[in-house]
Amino acid sequence: MKRIIPLGFLGLLAAGSASAQSLYYLGTEAQESIPLKWVVGANVIFDDNISPGFGPEESSVGINPNVAMSFVSITPQTTWDVYVRLGLIYYFDAPDYMDDVNPQTRAGVNFVHRFSERLRFSSRNFIAYELEPDYSTGYSSSRQNGAYLLWQTDNSLGFRWTERFATYTGLRLTDTSYQDIPNNDRFTWEVYNQIRFQLSPQTVLTADYRYAQTTGNGYFTDTNDHYILVGAEHRFSPNTIGIVRAGVQLHEVEHGDNTVGPYVEFALNSQVTQQFSVRSYARYGIETYNNIQTLPFPIGAVEYGDVQVLRIGLSAEYAISPRFSIFGGVRFPTTTPTQALVSFTATTTATASASV
Repeated sequence: MKRIIPLGFLGLLAAGSASAQSLYYLGTEAQESIPLKWVVGANVIFDDNISPGFGPEESSVGINPNVAMSFVSITPQTTWDVYVRLGLIYYFDAPDYMDDVNPQTRAGVNFVHRFSERLRFSSRNFIAYELEPDYSTGYSSSRQNGAYLLWQTDNSLGFRWTERFATYTGLRLTDTSYQDIPNNDRFTWEVYNQIRFQLSPQTVLTADYRYAQTTGNGYFTDTNDHYILVGAEHRFSPNTIGIVRAGVQLHEVEHGDNTVGPYVEFALNSQVTQQFSVRSYARYGIETYNNIQTLPFPIGAVEYGDVQVLRIGLSAEYAISPRFSIFGGVRFPTTTPTQALVSFTATTTATASASV
């Protein structure tokens, strides 16, 4: 998918300096109610390497027309955020081994219930049927030559123990399935706990532990991942926030070698003016997707247990009017499997949409 979607951990905190408000991890939680809204839009896409790993390097231009519906309802206790996006992607000069037209469809429901000033429940859910997992989300680092079905549910409890101390504990399930493409299906369940400490009205310190277990089809070997991270979220101004987490990742491969490596998440997001906003992210760590490569005969399929991926992205949006906006961005995912098998893909996207 060629539209840039910020990672969940890159969401902005709510404006304001009250400890109770800042301590809650809001992520991409909606901040105001929006009545039923229809949007018609189109993404214009340039991809400098349309199918890395499946043939010679080829660039292509495509278009992604779409129609979307969204609805947000916020009460003092409950927030509902519902959206549906229907579209397709057409590459004007796709290689013969790729379909010219592919689906780009996604739907989601985000739900937050505040039981009290201290306790809240958050549920973020989506399902997608698309040409490829969005590079910014971390589900893929190379093009697959067919549509995939992806769903995820992330449910957590947040509790403020004191005016300065809070925790978030949750369970995340993710499933990715491809049709007629071997070795790429993945299912991951992940439990996590985050400790949050209000250092100042502008700064929250964080400490995270995450455990994830991934299973797959074909030649894929089951893996376990442990993440131990520390970080900070700092609001430079009411409209600008920086988020960083860094630590170690222990990657365990069943019946294979274990790997310990660095893991880093970073974001700097700003609402520069009322019309203009900028979002950026970077992430580096070991991933379990695209770790099976088909090498020339007589080697065949090879599984890499340590796939290190660096993801960098920058996007901007400018609202020309309340009914018309322009969105553009660039993503850069680069992959380095063990034994120096390297793939590189870069994309740029321009988006225009109008509310109806």
